[in-house]
Amino acid sequence: MTPILLSWSGGKDAAWTLHVLREQGEVEVVGLLTTITEGHERISMQGIALDVLAAQSRATGLPVIEARMPLRASDTAYSSAFAGALARARMRWPGIRHIAFGDLALEDIRLWRAALCARLGWTPMFPLFGNDTAAVAREMIAGGLRASLCCVDTTRLDARFAGRDFDEALLRELPAGVDPCGENGEFHTCAWDGPMFAEPLALRRGEDVLRDERFLYTDYCLL
Repeated sequence: MTPILLSWSGGKDAAWTLHVLREQGEVEVVGLLTTITEGHERISMQGIALDVLAAQSRATGLPVIEARMPLRASDTAYSSAFAGALARARMRWPGIRHIAFGDLALEDIRLWRAALCARLGWTPMFPLFGNDTAAVAREMIAGGLRASLCCVDTTRLDARFAGRDFDEALLRELPAGVDPCGENGEFHTCAWDGPMFAEPLALRRGEDVLRDERFLYTDYCLL
């Protein structure tokens, strides 16, 4: 099968993409590419700690290729870090040229990723893109995916949702206008169980931290 990297945020969309690709059986995911914010030493956007990332890596059976970038990185800095990570991946898996993303919506982001990959000589895949996000959210939950909200944009979603499990109860309580999968940046998740993992991650909820007077991060720590 065609070897492929998976852009890995540590959240539900990336985790579900891994499950879908494995179920389809047309490509072989050989590694995870994860963007790390230097200084915080956490997965960018999600804010997931690196030891939790390592636990996810073990549970998926896949190695992580890190794309490290500074705080508040520009598009240029992101592109440079991404390019470097892809180059290291190609050294490890000669000939690899495909990478999958877990995007569900936002055509402008999909086009930006596709253009970047084209410049770098890679072929992007978007297995989930264009699907109804409410349907995908229910499919994830019914399929055994377990995740918890690790970041809430408090300008889009009330802070009381921080740390909540991504489950049917959450979906019922989300206000009108909030995407069921958080595709407009309303929230991000940390995946800790599901068919893509060999075993559940043993995590406990840590402290909540507000950054930029807007983003409320909930820390998750290994037991």
